[in-house]
Amino acid sequence: MVETNSGSSGTPLDTPLDASFPVPFLSRDISWVDFNERVLEEGLRKDLPLVERLRFLSIVASNFDDFFMVRVAAIKRALNSNTSVDPSGLSPAQQLKEISRKTREIIKKQYDCLNNEIFPGLAKSGLTMLKPDSYSVPQMDFLEDFFIKQIYPILTPLRIERDRPLPFIESRTIYAAFLLVPEERLEHNISQFEIFSELSDQNNERIVIVKLPQALDRIIWLPNENSMTANYEAGNEREKLQWALLDDVTLCWGAYLFQGFNVIENMLFKINRDADFSVDEKRDEDFIEAMEEVLKGRDNSEVVRMVCSRGSPKIKDELTRRFFLETGDIYELDGPLNLSELLELANIAGFEELQEKPWKIQQVTAFDEEVPVWDRISQGDVMLHFPYQSFNPVIRFFEEAAADPDVIAIKATLYRTGGAIPGVGIGGSIVYSPVVRALEQAAQNGKHVTAVVELKARFDEERNISWAQRLERAGVIVVYGLSNLKVHAKTAMVMRRENDRIKRYIHLSTGNYNDVTAKFYEDICLFTCREEIAYDTGLLFNMLTGYSTIQPVLQLAIAPAGLKSRLLDLIERETRRAEQQHHGKIMAKLNALTDTDIIKALYRASHAGVKIFLCVRGICTLIPGLPVISENIRVISVVDHYLEHSRICCFANGGNEELYLSSADWMHRNLERRVELLFPVHDEKIRAKLRDNLNDYFRDNCQARVLNSDGTWTRLSPLTDEKPFRIQKEMLSTAAMEEENPPAEKQEFIVRRAEHQRG
Repeated sequence: MVETNSGSSGTPLDTPLDASFPVPFLSRDISWVDFNERVLEEGLRKDLPLVERLRFLSIVASNFDDFFMVRVAAIKRALNSNTSVDPSGLSPAQQLKEISRKTREIIKKQYDCLNNEIFPGLAKSGLTMLKPDSYSVPQMDFLEDFFIKQIYPILTPLRIERDRPLPFIESRTIYAAFLLVPEERLEHNISQFEIFSELSDQNNERIVIVKLPQALDRIIWLPNENSMTANYEAGNEREKLQWALLDDVTLCWGAYLFQGFNVIENMLFKINRDADFSVDEKRDEDFIEAMEEVLKGRDNSEVVRMVCSRGSPKIKDELTRRFFLETGDIYELDGPLNLSELLELANIAGFEELQEKPWKIQQVTAFDEEVPVWDRISQGDVMLHFPYQSFNPVIRFFEEAAADPDVIAIKATLYRTGGAIPGVGIGGSIVYSPVVRALEQAAQNGKHVTAVVELKARFDEERNISWAQRLERAGVIVVYGLSNLKVHAKTAMVMRRENDRIKRYIHLSTGNYNDVTAKFYEDICLFTCREEIAYDTGLLFNMLTGYSTIQPVLQLAIAPAGLKSRLLDLIERETRRAEQQHHGKIMAKLNALTDTDIIKALYRASHAGVKIFLCVRGICTLIPGLPVISENIRVISVVDHYLEHSRICCFANGGNEELYLSSADWMHRNLERRVELLFPVHDEKIRAKLRDNLNDYFRDNCQARVLNSDGTWTRLSPLTDEKPFRIQKEMLSTAAMEEENPPAEKQEFIVRRAEHQRG
């Protein structure tokens, strides 16, 4: 692999590390921006199909919306309260300045690529986006007619009045803004503008905003110039297609909304509101009402950023003032806003070469469709790896539990379940979460069903409230999370009557019970009926739903009670072995690493000689490669077709290796403010497979980046005599081979007995 190894930052230590030494950290939030730059790099790759590149560019835009609404909002509050210095040593002002600088660099690259490569490439392939100055006369006639008949009736202009509150403006939603002046005095010497005399100022300039209707597609397909018929549909194949943006059409013909006024400037904009505030945890009896108040509060919270098109300095300046923003909070774009809405282009037949060929999701040979899932789990633990393998067995687990007359109870934690909000249609139909639907059916079938629904899952609160209420109506016992803690653990337990006893079947996962994200989030789950794990899982549910005190568990480690201490003990064990001149090794795959106690423990382990390999997809505040402190630590990040999401950690333990899966990243919030699970993998074959997978991540020389000691990231590439190795393609190939060559069926004699002999 080719990589750069920049000079170290910080002062090398020539004495043993102990708790008194100051240790270096990177900034959490700047590290996140760096992750977004790695995502952008995929969009800049000229070897990827154009729509695939557009998908990565849209992810960057969406990520920044969330980032500003949550993290930047929090830093701004810290700045205003003159508190909080990041563990990196940067003040809030320094962080905001660096975030702004890096974000603007990323956005510039993003839109340079969009305008100079993506759109021209699409046009060359037969999908041309036309700007207003390129409309032909027939096209202008068509679009004007389209606006009058299909857009104009929906629009609602909202005037901005001086010294009065702004109208309600949604976060992340696109608005068109128009700067108006009255036309010359009309007949009878009366100006239309005098109707709004209270709005007059010296220049008679007024601003009106119009929300772009979300019920309409952003893309407006233009008729064939030859036939001038407008029966283009997204599913029809055409050699050449031209399209306009709803944004441009609204700006071009928006003057129809303002009779008696001239439009002298216009602009598109959206805002990001502060979404980083919490529910009142003391309100137990009316917690749903409290959550709904949070959602309403989020709708009216302070604005932290405005993103806008170029073209109207006056509108931009006025909105900046009215939103109480500073110049540094304004991000002007040279192209469309909300790029994810342009991915409709991926659905057009006849242009499949513009997107990456879909990766096949393999069926799971471990679960025979003709055999109940309980029979297979009883034979031994089963691991599934999404999205290389199908999520269907997880759905079957719940559906069979709902229908099986021998199943008497089901318990599950629900964080993000996917599906539409009940009663809200998508594409003309209602999409339900199959897991929620199965739990609902189970309760209706007389099962004792308990669901711990986490209402505080950010941006999914409204959906989870709806699911929780629906489940309650079906007879499910619903617990709305815990006070002051988020329930982020992903587990389910099915209790089944077998041979005059209750047998418990357990599902544990690194990811959510979400059949949609399971198609593009990489996650791992485990099915087991091991009694020791079932016992701990039962204790967990008792702690979540009742008043049980924290109980000691042997197999599972549960945050916030014991997961962090378990990790620190495991790291310390490797450190002690290394200090005694024994081999010490730690490997972990995570989404984020920011917990300072964990990082200090890893620094001490590295100093003692433990070899540490970390695959961290996103935020990493640990600095590898520093002499003495972290020279035995290697950090990589893999960004590829699927979103890496599973958490795996492996500890050498002097040859008696231990391997764990987890719902938790190594962050303070996960380890100390959430209910999370760390669970062991006991089955030797599964453990060996996971160990090989984990090792393979550090072989990737195509999609991996390595973190340098100066905080920069360098993409790896194969050496001259080295074969390319791409971990996600390797996983895809492995899953395909397993489907083609399923393991031999377990052979055993089934003894038939009379009913009275069973037991």
